[in-house]
Amino acid sequence: MTDPVQLTADLIRCPSVTPAEGGALVLLGSVLADAGFECTRVDRGGVSNLFARWGQKGHPRSFGFNGHTDVVPVGDEAAWTMPPFGAEIRDGVMYGRGATDMKSGVAAFAAAAIDFVRDTPPDGAIILTITGDEEGDALDGTTALLDYMDGADEHMSVCLVGEPTCPNNMGEMMKIGRRGSMTAWFTITGVQGHSAYPHRAKNPLPAMARLMDRLAGHELDQGTDHFDASTLAVVTIDTGNAATNVIPAQCKGTVNIRFNDLHSGASLSDWLKSEADQVAAQFGVEIDVTIKISGESFLTPPGPLSDLVAKAVEAETGASPELSTTGGTSDARFIKNHCPVVEFGLVGRTMHQVDECVEVAQIQQLKSIYSRILTDYFA
Repeated sequence: MTDPVQLTADLIRCPSVTPAEGGALVLLGSVLADAGFECTRVDRGGVSNLFARWGQKGHPRSFGFNGHTDVVPVGDEAAWTMPPFGAEIRDGVMYGRGATDMKSGVAAFAAAAIDFVRDTPPDGAIILTITGDEEGDALDGTTALLDYMDGADEHMSVCLVGEPTCPNNMGEMMKIGRRGSMTAWFTITGVQGHSAYPHRAKNPLPAMARLMDRLAGHELDQGTDHFDASTLAVVTIDTGNAATNVIPAQCKGTVNIRFNDLHSGASLSDWLKSEADQVAAQFGVEIDVTIKISGESFLTPPGPLSDLVAKAVEAETGASPELSTTGGTSDARFIKNHCPVVEFGLVGRTMHQVDECVEVAQIQQLKSIYSRILTDYFA
């Protein structure tokens, strides 16, 4: 049997901080190739990615897994009580950067897939898409893999992303969608002047205060059947002005929006620009707006795929997972344009933290869940 705990440890010992490959995909490529998977490196823009398929290309029953081996930086290494790339186990818990997010998930689905095709070769295909660019800008990670698949006539019928999805206990939550995410940067330009003679200046700060208040005070919606209410957060307001007797010429502000399926990035962009135009006209200033849409909201409606995963989770954990769309973004936002996609993985309490860790028993349990999903899918 393929040991997902050992594979997790081997992956943690690869220092694959985005965008460094760190040896993680080389390791996985070797392990999967030895198990009969056809492996292809799909590197783009300085990012390393791995595509692996067992079975017939283009088979109408092709089950896909997606995950990432890149990790966020360690931070203050002196604050760690265990080596961040040591994969040391203490009292049944493995420590290391990526232990939860998400080298354990990748190890679990790789181990499940390897054992499944060896012991019960299915009438179909299993595809693994593993990226080294999920924690970064995600421009050349899963998107590069999907572009490669389009060009190579490769296709997944359904896909399971192995991100950590459970808040506190194994089995309590899976993701059937994600909110959209976007950031808007506002630059308000007035006229600099002496604070004792404000009539000779044009202060951008009152305009920024009014704009931020209008945006933050606006109720975007009250939520939908599967999504919480959309949120807008003011994340920074900056002038860079250290002088108390100077009215600055410019002020910058930034907001981040997490939105549900009542909105699109385009519709919210139009609203933000309209609000900025109204404030600019009221205060006689110029407002420049720059917007980045990180992902649109999406939903895989409850149905065969979510039922398949939920049934396996309940069989292995005794818990019936909540179908959720909470949290931040994931690479599922790209895969949803290719095939139906859901997410299920470990408890994510320590991801991105100092002393990130995972219970060893949960890695084994996750492999069992993924194995059951494969068995039921190809039954």
